[in-house]
Amino acid sequence: MATPEDADGPPFLPFGRPDYSDREIAAVTRVMRSGWVGMGPETIAFEKELAVALGAREVVCVNSCTSALLLSLRALGVGPGDDVVCPSLTWCSTANAALHLGARPVFCDVDPETLCLSPATVAAALTPATRAVIPVHFGGHSVDIAALRRSLPAGVGIVEDAAHALGARLPDGRPVGGSGEPACFSFYANKAIATADGGAIAVDDPAIARLLRSLRVHGLSVDAWQRHATSRDAMAATPLSLLGYKANYTDLQAAIGRVHLARQPEFAERRRLVAQRYAEGLAAMGLGWQAGVTSAGHARHLFVMLLPRALASARGALLDGLRQQGIGATVHYPPLHQMPLYKAAGVQAGTGQPALPVTDDVASRVVSLPIGASVSESDAARVLAAVRAQLERLA
Repeated sequence: MATPEDADGPPFLPFGRPDYSDREIAAVTRVMRSGWVGMGPETIAFEKELAVALGAREVVCVNSCTSALLLSLRALGVGPGDDVVCPSLTWCSTANAALHLGARPVFCDVDPETLCLSPATVAAALTPATRAVIPVHFGGHSVDIAALRRSLPAGVGIVEDAAHALGARLPDGRPVGGSGEPACFSFYANKAIATADGGAIAVDDPAIARLLRSLRVHGLSVDAWQRHATSRDAMAATPLSLLGYKANYTDLQAAIGRVHLARQPEFAERRRLVAQRYAEGLAAMGLGWQAGVTSAGHARHLFVMLLPRALASARGALLDGLRQQGIGATVHYPPLHQMPLYKAAGVQAGTGQPALPVTDDVASRVVSLPIGASVSESDAARVLAAVRAQLERLA
């Protein structure tokens, strides 16, 4: 099957592609030669380095951000009969973590400028059964977690979906991940730290960290590396009393992650330059974008362009035209409350779900432009030229 890279025409610029150097290759080679490639000393070192970078007491690495969200909700006691408030403008993992635990996602609206939830939009979605809220730091724009915490009733937990937000800062200056609430990160291929896949939970409560470490290895109290390192009998040392998951990280991934963590200043500067170039070019065309993406506190995982309402119906044609010019622009995200899965599960308007007028509006107009560790300023200039050409074609 042909791919965009195979087609005739200009070279294809993907939405997101990781940047790997000889340092990452050497790190992986070192771990492979060690003879231990599963979760072990490299993962432990990566967790400690991440905790320092995020301003968290502890970090627990897992096999995906999806697992991080699921395990975090489980650790907070979310289960059948509970409601979990989250935005509809997000990836399905955010809501599915609740569904997998037998809880019900309740979708809230977002702010039209930040594209993130706010205390006011969450308040409109709270129910007597609300057990937790999942704020999504959409695109890398940080939610004010302290303000959200102050606005919530006692007993309602917070699990941050920080998949986009490594390197972002909260309004009080702390890194996203340092709020004290469980914060879930992604190491998928297009993220700031790209270890092919994987995720992590930053957490301050040692008891929750211990529970998360058990849940990621089936509910065992001692993982394989601990058994190996202490020469303890495998089964006698690990009585199983908790139903957990197979959600561990690996040292092969951690080896890449440690190098990428050290390279974050380099990656962040590339994203900053590209975001600034996009903002200047789109302003000249009279187009808008997500608020804050050029500010110091934004992680710039996404650069989300907002089309005028008059062009919303032409977005598909715009995206097709950009791909024909070799530009891998995409949409983040088709809103979840319009998806058949959630309608089938009774998670929809008319069943205790609030109306989402802002989400419906902005979701029809968002376009994510390529940005990331491998996108250059010259790439950004090419993207802007293609956007201008397509707008002229559609005028």
